[in-house]
Amino acid sequence: MDLRYTVRRQTSAMAAGITIRRYQDDDKETVKEIFTMGMSEHVPSSFMHLLKQPLTQMILMVTFCALLASSKSVLLPVVGVTLLLAGAKQLVGYLFNSYIDTSLRKDLDHIQETYLENKDSCFWVAESDDRVVATVACLPAEREPGCMELKRLSVRRTHRGMGIAKALCRTVADFSRERGFPAVVLYTSVVQTDAQRLYENLGYTRVREFVIPEPIAKIANFTLIEYRLDLLQGGK
Repeated sequence: MDLRYTVRRQTSAMAAGITIRRYQDDDKETVKEIFTMGMSEHVPSSFMHLLKQPLTQMILMVTFCALLASSKSVLLPVVGVTLLLAGAKQLVGYLFNSYIDTSLRKDLDHIQETYLENKDSCFWVAESDDRVVATVACLPAEREPGCMELKRLSVRRTHRGMGIAKALCRTVADFSRERGFPAVVLYTSVVQTDAQRLYENLGYTRVREFVIPEPIAKIANFTLIEYRLDLLQGGK
């Protein structure tokens, strides 16, 4: 079934339609670009999240005080803390770049094989004026057997606030419901507050929070949130 329909925002601010269709091979590079740009946008907020952690603040304070005591000058502690902050930002950037590279290798370089050769998985794009502006995918969840997992939801910055993400999420819910899945699960990060509000407005409930097991993520206390939409209870 090729889910293709037009979504229109119910305000006077938008008159153009958005078409949602199945992924085609010609979409590959655009899909990878949208995903990469979307993930990279979270580096600044993740850096701020790192700075709010008690361990980070303690390290910065101890470094400043130690350098101040040893040098009797304010300049050296300021330089030292500045270098630590620069290193911390590089650390966060490395974390996201590693995730992007892993995602490209794992499925976004092989969308046809990963999502379109099984009746219980799919990958969609949203088009505006014949230009791909958003993506979403789903496949049976590995961590939650029997459930569907929503993945790769990303919308170009220029097309946000138009109801596209909501329509893509509902596409996944309809697809999952038609195939008899009782629930849709997904994972988002603690810094993606807009995504969290979207999912909760669509009826998803927060199941749990957990720190990513990679050492760098543990240092940054980078937390993922698991959401679940129960389709048998009238999920949207």
